[in-house]
Amino acid sequence: MAFFMSKNLMEKIDKSIKNIIFDYGNVIFTIDFKRTQKAFEDLGITKVDSFFSHKSHDSLFDDFETGSISSEEFRHGIRKISGKIELTDKQIDDTWNSLLIGVTSGNHELLLKIKEKYRTFLLSNINEIHLKFINNYLKTEFGLEGNEGFFEKIYYSHLVGKRKPNKEIFEQVLNENNLKKEETLFIDDSPQHLKTATDLGLNTYLITYPDTIQNLFKGL
Repeated sequence: MAFFMSKNLMEKIDKSIKNIIFDYGNVIFTIDFKRTQKAFEDLGITKVDSFFSHKSHDSLFDDFETGSISSEEFRHGIRKISGKIELTDKQIDDTWNSLLIGVTSGNHELLLKIKEKYRTFLLSNINEIHLKFINNYLKTEFGLEGNEGFFEKIYYSHLVGKRKPNKEIFEQVLNENNLKKEETLFIDDSPQHLKTATDLGLNTYLITYPDTIQNLFKGL
């Protein structure tokens, strides 16, 4: 599996890229898996690395991210796994939302500049509880009603019933918007997501700390 390095990628962007699909977490909006792992441990959940991590997690999270279960069913699952039926909705939501930190300064402005030159899309594995938190954050901090102004179209996994790295969600984005895969760049922080995109023929770029989209598009 090969991903573009920054120099080669920028050369390709200049020559042939017309569409850019962005992931959200740790590409635009900073998240911290270790904070939530610690919070789950505090709830009494053991073997947290296999229960919830960047690379793998319990099927409960997949179900929640594809909208197969409701927020209440997710909370019930956390109570069952932790063995603490007395946990309140707020305690569970606060634990789950501890993952979310915020948008890096300058990212919104950059996205608007990129949108002027390319067709841009957001493709995020997300869920009802996180999206509610993020929308409240965007409203409070930036006066925004959501992320819609930064992209031509948004694909939130729990609303479309599909999630990365399954190929169906990539195919939906490509087909619904008549995107040519060879003209499309997908930016994500998860190698397993990029592998599917690469296998489908998309151009891909792996964001890894301390790399940022601001460094990637410097000079745009």
